[in-house]
Amino acid sequence: MRKILLLIFLLIFNFGFTQSNEIKITFIGNCGLHLTDGNTSIYVDFPYKSGAYGYMTYEDSVLDEIIESSTFIFTHQHNDHYSGKILRKVLRQKKGNKFTQWNTRSLKKWANEIPDFKIESFKTKHSFSIRHRSYLITWHGKKIFLSGDTEHSETIGEINGIDLAFVPYWLLTDAKEKEIDIDAKRFAIYHIAPVQIPSAKKNWGDSETIYPLVEQGDKIILKLNEK
Repeated sequence: MRKILLLIFLLIFNFGFTQSNEIKITFIGNCGLHLTDGNTSIYVDFPYKSGAYGYMTYEDSVLDEIIESSTFIFTHQHNDHYSGKILRKVLRQKKGNKFTQWNTRSLKKWANEIPDFKIESFKTKHSFSIRHRSYLITWHGKKIFLSGDTEHSETIGEINGIDLAFVPYWLLTDAKEKEIDIDAKRFAIYHIAPVQIPSAKKNWGDSETIYPLVEQGDKIILKLNEK
């Protein structure tokens, strides 16, 4: 009976995944992202406190749109990345899993249950944060790096073959100053303060490999059949 149920699950999974054949990433605000392959739904650094420290706000409707039984992963717990109060409410209503920088072992156990999915966590430094983690997700063969707020580029500089790197602009500045090469095909610049949006558009608006995330709701699609 268990073998039959497993076979049914795999058939459903494979059917659903072949329908999309992509990883869709939606920018929510700050470092807040929603990632999905059409089957598994992951939120990174969201929900956070809207407008914290002068960064991006969001409407309550964004919380209503959270997918049920999603997984929530956090790089650290500053207010512009994490709100315990809001998250508790979301989990009561929507269910799901929560993983912070303090329980990465449990995160890896969860990841082992997701088909064709792997996540690695890295201790990275961020001012005024007791513990901060950056993550590398390998999903259906695509490598996605999530830096969070770290100011130091040494960790990302040691990773090869990144398909898409989510980084704040100061990480690229640090890499340039230290002459660290980052092996990434594309960069998405996030955590841009509203007052910095005009300069971000000016600096990267025409780039083919660097995308400034300035419009909340913007989507990045990783096609799995593209090299």
